[in-house]
Amino acid sequence: MSKNRVTPEEALAFHLEPTPGKFEITATVPMTTQRDLSLAYSPGVAVPCEAIAENAETAYDYTNKGNLVAVISNGTAVLGLGNLGALASKPVMEGKAVLFKRFADVNSIDIELDTEDTDAFVGAVKLMGPTFGGINLEDIKAPECFIIEQRLKEEMDIPVFHDDQHGTAVICAAGLLNALKLSGKKIEDVRIVLNGAGAAGIACLELLKAMGAKHQNCIMCDTKGVIYQGRTEGMNQWKSAHAVATDLRTLDEAMKGADVFLGVSVKGAVTQDMVSSMADNPVIFAMANPDPEITPEDAHEVRPDAIVATGRSDYPNQVNNVLGFPYLFRGALDINARAINDEMKIACAHALANLAREDVPDEVALAYGKNLSFGRDYIIPTPFDPRLIHRVPPAVAQAGMNTGAARRPIIDMEAYELSLKSRMDPTASILRGINARARANQARMIFAEGDDPRVLRAAVMYQRAGFGKALVVGREDDVKTKLEAAGLEDAHRQIEIVNAANTQHLETYKQFLYDRLHRRGFDAQDIHRLAARDRHVFSALMLQHGHGDGLVTGATRKSAHILDRINHVYDADKDHGVAGITAVLHKGRIVFIADTIVNEWPDEEDLANIAERAATVAQNMGLEPRVAFVSFSTFGYPVSERAEKMAKAADVLDQRGVSFEYEGEMTVDVALNSLAQEAYPFSRLTGPANILIVPARHSASISVKLMQEMAGATVIGPILAGVDGSIQICSTVSTANDILNMAVLAACKVG
Repeated sequence: MSKNRVTPEEALAFHLEPTPGKFEITATVPMTTQRDLSLAYSPGVAVPCEAIAENAETAYDYTNKGNLVAVISNGTAVLGLGNLGALASKPVMEGKAVLFKRFADVNSIDIELDTEDTDAFVGAVKLMGPTFGGINLEDIKAPECFIIEQRLKEEMDIPVFHDDQHGTAVICAAGLLNALKLSGKKIEDVRIVLNGAGAAGIACLELLKAMGAKHQNCIMCDTKGVIYQGRTEGMNQWKSAHAVATDLRTLDEAMKGADVFLGVSVKGAVTQDMVSSMADNPVIFAMANPDPEITPEDAHEVRPDAIVATGRSDYPNQVNNVLGFPYLFRGALDINARAINDEMKIACAHALANLAREDVPDEVALAYGKNLSFGRDYIIPTPFDPRLIHRVPPAVAQAGMNTGAARRPIIDMEAYELSLKSRMDPTASILRGINARARANQARMIFAEGDDPRVLRAAVMYQRAGFGKALVVGREDDVKTKLEAAGLEDAHRQIEIVNAANTQHLETYKQFLYDRLHRRGFDAQDIHRLAARDRHVFSALMLQHGHGDGLVTGATRKSAHILDRINHVYDADKDHGVAGITAVLHKGRIVFIADTIVNEWPDEEDLANIAERAATVAQNMGLEPRVAFVSFSTFGYPVSERAEKMAKAADVLDQRGVSFEYEGEMTVDVALNSLAQEAYPFSRLTGPANILIVPARHSASISVKLMQEMAGATVIGPILAGVDGSIQICSTVSTANDILNMAVLAACKVG
């Protein structure tokens, strides 16, 4: 079972803060001067209007139509919750819209139509056709969903795709291709039993038949048993299309000797006896949500030779629609497709199946905390595989071009693949990988400032997200009161509250501190005060003695003060090569700036140390380090002794023979801008730098805070690197989420 528990309070807070809902609209053009406004609106806007009136195709050039998908529902079948109505479906549709953006950089907007009348629904969607490049239908109950989709496909000239049907079908088909490959069977020979004759089930069977499955080999079942020729009870035209001539009447009978079971029905629909009766190397796709028709454990208990997939992320082989719809639409939009046809869906399934057969990149294995390789527990790629974006859309686009669905065929496929690679935000997969590693490490995390509500919320989130045990340093009654005030009274019993009064290790801590500090002018009284009354020192002592695996502090005191306190317990200073590395995340880029906390005016040796520390942090976060020593001069011009040490730092690294890329000195634009780099062909950097080593702590601080305040960048850090213990110091303006991020970094021992 998944440890990741989401409470109702968290879910509501997530949708409420920082602003209600899950996305906003931002302009992609300048909007500052009168001239900008004259171009964006009247009179300038008249020119593209006339161009589109003359040639409708140019709408794809002058408007956002070509990268805009509508997610449309009437809320009649919301998730597993039933008919909640249009308004209550809005959070789900907003969620779908942000998945389009996150996974395939497709702009998407949600539209909820308040009607259960099929004609009214079709009319409304059809009238909106000019606005969008594609329509994603969602959470509409059967059989209306079949009628709506069929009519819209016939009447509209853009792709219309009902994800609950075809999204599930595509991923199911991809997994089945690989499961059959592993079990040595062919799709045209296997006997398939499907349970659940709703939208998804019917779409799965239709797609598999389009891919070669034989009609007479496929048995469809619903709540009333087998759908056979001549049955009249509970039938409709969509079920009738899949009726076969057979004497079988129950799911139980149908399962005997079957090669494949597909379930889009309900928990517990399949018994161990049914699984036992299947053919050798059976394939079981138990896709009921949230609980499968039969759990993988129960299936494997009676049939170790079974290949099992479910709809859940906490089991192997998750049939997850997010592997399909974003990339299907990406490929379709990029050829300005008229439709998403069967050939495009089949191409998507084959691309996914082929991807799962290849070696898995390190960052994916790192994110999942285990090595994944093609086999019984890995027949479908994971949703966070970075190759999906540049593998699946080209296959979909090619199929669309081959079948005449493309208005604008792609001429240079290689250039298209490259453009897809650059579309995706690498920071998302980096943070995802770190979270997964933290979850695998299960670190006991010490939160030093248990009197701060933000810290308490972060501690509770850390534990409830399944990262490990939260140890909060504070007074029992105070922590309890503050948790109650934050609406988290039930968390009081879950987290562990630690302090000098309730620990049995205080004497050990004091002895350690005395041995370390008595020649620095600290007497026994001073030692007692530090160990028993200073929570930063007490927390560091806990970590030093193995009574926790990581430490987060800094929310209530300035970092200089905390570093001074930690130095009583650890060697956390300049002389021991310690540095603070801050990650700045902005518009899909991640850049590390160092040193932001320890070295005030580093010399070339210090700068080389800082570069090595920063490179280690970057590697630990799954990046290939490229270090630039930055200044106001580039490669010796203008001449300045202030900039000279930056060039010397690169010479120091030459002598040390390090394995990462570095170059200097240079200005920030030369470091980060590939066009500016072209003027210096001799530079050792193979691309834009992702680590900036700055001349002094003041320039580091100014750079980070300027990016944060002016550009709205996300700042993680400073990440303390080079200390023997895993300690992270957050800033005094941190939110609970920022503190949680630092705890996750500490859990991964990133420094």
